[in-house]
Amino acid sequence: MNHPNRASVVNTASRFQRSALAATLWGFRREFAVCMAFSVLVNLLMLTPSLYMLQVFDRVLVSYSSLTLVAVTLIMLFFFAVMAFAEWARSRLLVRLGVRFDELLGQRVFRASFESSLNQGGRNPARTFADLTNLRQFMTGNGLFAFMDAPWTPIYIVVLFMLHPVLGLLGVVFALLLTALAWLSHRVTQAPVEAALEAGSQVGVYVHGKLRNAEVIEAMGMLGNLRRRWQVRHHRHLALNGRAADASARVLALTKFVRYTLQSLTLAAGALLVIDGELSAGAMIAANVLMGRATQPLDQIVASWKPFLGARQAFRNLDALLADHPAREIASHGVPQGNVRIEHLVATAPGRAQPILKDLTAAFEPGQVIAIVGPSGSGKSTLARALVGIWPQREGRVLVDGEPIEQWNRDELGPFIGYLPQDIELFEGSIAENIARFGELDAQKVIRACERAGVHEMILRFPKGYDTQVGEAGSMLSGGQRQRLGLARAMYGDPRIIVLDEPNSNLDDIGEAALVRAVQDLRQQGCTVFLITHRRGIVGIADRLLVLDDGVITHDGARAEVLAALAAGAPVRFPAAGGAAPQPA
Repeated sequence: MNHPNRASVVNTASRFQRSALAATLWGFRREFAVCMAFSVLVNLLMLTPSLYMLQVFDRVLVSYSSLTLVAVTLIMLFFFAVMAFAEWARSRLLVRLGVRFDELLGQRVFRASFESSLNQGGRNPARTFADLTNLRQFMTGNGLFAFMDAPWTPIYIVVLFMLHPVLGLLGVVFALLLTALAWLSHRVTQAPVEAALEAGSQVGVYVHGKLRNAEVIEAMGMLGNLRRRWQVRHHRHLALNGRAADASARVLALTKFVRYTLQSLTLAAGALLVIDGELSAGAMIAANVLMGRATQPLDQIVASWKPFLGARQAFRNLDALLADHPAREIASHGVPQGNVRIEHLVATAPGRAQPILKDLTAAFEPGQVIAIVGPSGSGKSTLARALVGIWPQREGRVLVDGEPIEQWNRDELGPFIGYLPQDIELFEGSIAENIARFGELDAQKVIRACERAGVHEMILRFPKGYDTQVGEAGSMLSGGQRQRLGLARAMYGDPRIIVLDEPNSNLDDIGEAALVRAVQDLRQQGCTVFLITHRRGIVGIADRLLVLDDGVITHDGARAEVLAALAAGAPVRFPAAGGAAPQPA
């Protein structure tokens, strides 16, 4: 069976102007059509029990012919075998469709979720993938079969009319009642179910965030206070979930009561018609079975309403996520030279009235070491993130070799950028894997980066050397070790632009000396090095000094000139800590 490929999905999206998610689903229209064909076959063969009863009661018991009984029984078994095969085939097809759906969307959702997490207050990735799983499971579950079988309810009612008009009218009345119950289920359960789902997601996010700081919580006795806050959220979730479950249970119980009552009333109506001589006993039994088949899809829809609401909300969430972060076709620009320019750069943050960076313009050339200094809160780290293209709320332009950084293919540009943030985030895996950025391990490149960063000897002292596992988020290492390994990761390969944000905040004298040598090596390699620091000592290695104060560049020029201007009474000052400035080699 043909499956849609990415090209057909893109063409379909452009032709019908559907969203990315809807276009992907539309790409499976042939598979859904085949499932509907199997559903037609299944529902046609569902008439087999009724026809078999008619033959047994009205032909076999009248003629006392065992040969006729054997014949109709064999035919009945053949039809049941075909029906079982059709049900198995459509279930298998939907399961494979779900896997293919995940393969087509998984990478897009992963990328969009990652881009969303870069935004401050962006959507939690765990919730995004839970939505994808929820939607896929609904597509391959019994709830979808109920919607596929629902159109056959009128056909079964037509067959009831063929048996007797009274039975057909009863079928219409019963179907309308169950439809009303389905509508009632929607009205009663929609709001509680959606509120419970949202509350459950919030509880999961809260717990995950706090467990990542377990050491701080334990050391300062914060567990009790956080537990009370968790209990408030958890009890709210339990209350909302209980309310939703109660509403669903009430509607489901009422639906079952109505359905069983209607089937019994159908049997009673058939019995009256038999007494009046207007219906045979076989037709009475067959009508009861048909009425059950006619109402079963509606009953299943009511039972599947909660999963349907969850899948619908998941669809909306994923659709909005993919719409906010569309796939971009970005041209290749080759190897960057390291020319960086910012033009009228303005950076903002949610909930902040004033921008963090205010109309900054500057140009930086390869081979320069630019020290960016200023008091706390002046915007240094924000500028660092903007320089590597990861600050979302910004205006103006950040240019790399004359091209906006957004126009670069990040998979191509990334290996030529080194970034060391203030909060060093190592990932679960070995030291070598972290330094190689979890790409293909090249031992020579890994060792070279570590030697340039001055951490090779430190790594060899670990029990397993480069194969030492760092633990989740680098939890097995000290702050200084994480910072030095982060520097080696930033220097891995052949970076052309390096941004180091407070690279010596956790370093001792030996580590800081290694950092100075690393920056000197980067300069000799022609890299553009941005050095954000609070310490006066490391500034001595810079060629250029850029001073930020309240988001504005107050000084920018050669290091000696700017230091002289600052000493002459400029308002921006270094912290008192620090030593004599080392001179560049």
